[in-house]
Amino acid sequence: MPEIDVIVLGAGAAGLMCALTAAQRGRRVLVLEKSNKVGKKILMSGGGRCNFTNYDVTAENYICSNPHFAKAALQRYSSWDFIQLVESHSIAYEERRHGQLFCLKSAKDILTMLLDECHQAGVEILTDCSLSTLDVGTDGAATGYVLEVSLSGSKHNYRCASVVVATGALSIPTLGGSDLGYEIASQFDLSLVERRAGLVPLMFSDAMKEICDRLSGLALEVEVTCNKYAFTENLLFTHRGISGPAVLQISNYWHPGDAVHVDLLPNLDATEWLLAAKTSQSASHLKTVLGQPLAKSLVAELSKQFWPEIEDKAMADIPDTQLRRIAQQLKQWTLKPSASEGYRTAEVTLGGVSTDAISSKTMEARQQPGLFFIGEVLDVSGHLGGFNFQWAWSSGYSAGLTV
Repeated sequence: MPEIDVIVLGAGAAGLMCALTAAQRGRRVLVLEKSNKVGKKILMSGGGRCNFTNYDVTAENYICSNPHFAKAALQRYSSWDFIQLVESHSIAYEERRHGQLFCLKSAKDILTMLLDECHQAGVEILTDCSLSTLDVGTDGAATGYVLEVSLSGSKHNYRCASVVVATGALSIPTLGGSDLGYEIASQFDLSLVERRAGLVPLMFSDAMKEICDRLSGLALEVEVTCNKYAFTENLLFTHRGISGPAVLQISNYWHPGDAVHVDLLPNLDATEWLLAAKTSQSASHLKTVLGQPLAKSLVAELSKQFWPEIEDKAMADIPDTQLRRIAQQLKQWTLKPSASEGYRTAEVTLGGVSTDAISSKTMEARQQPGLFFIGEVLDVSGHLGGFNFQWAWSSGYSAGLTV
């Protein structure tokens, strides 16, 4: 039976970072990946450009039952550390809004970098592997773990001192999302935090669905608020509902039954603007004035819903009280989604292996020496903007220093 120091389950961002870090310390590392390719989520991220980190990363950018858990790993391996690695491989990148960093050419550059680092450190990577069993090694003086793996239709057994669970979570199952990590946690009596889809579009089942369908493809900058959290970004109408960065961000804080409030004019005092327009554009129709900052198609839908009787009225003929009411409707358009699109399109899984059971410094299970959990399988989910990749790098590095 092959003797290995470290077996990493999963060849995604966190798994590869952990593997190369451990191997650079002289550890013998084997990475087992269940799909036929490594790093699938890396390759599809950021529209194929990989939003690999963010200039401004803090623990406040993460959702976790323990808001302090992510601090140690993020300090141990910061976004600047990963940027330094990227630059050492001469990968061109650019900054976009809110400090987001993307590859200038392709996400393949990040995956190639990680694989090159793994190769140079002597990491072995096997694909098309599925884990059959994971047990604590007990024969003779041996310690650690024994794994039975299905590879190319046959069973193989491996013994190792440490197992790192980097299996990802439930989001986007077509890219390898699964519940294997939760099954392993349950096997060793580690508690789980309830899981649900995060960074995910929202859908409607009422008349709003038809409105969204008619507006499908329209994007505009808004402020979206739910449960006291707010994000100012683009909202995109789709055939099923609403998406875009603002909606993906707020979906992390939305629960079924909650209302979402949309400010369609986030950079404008709508009341002051409409009352001023009544004087400066007194002969213009309301729909013409509203069509200046907003798309005409959106104005038409809002008019039908809220003020159909006055859309063709001249501004001078609309009472101030009614203009104030319209301003309020524009600043707080209240929507009630029926559901999210679920794991099929979710970028992350909220919840996961409880951080109460995990060391924040090493990612090792407190009551199960030699068993580590990193990346998305943990109850740590980042905002949109490179934060989830940074958690993969930071948690993977922390575990790689210890295994």
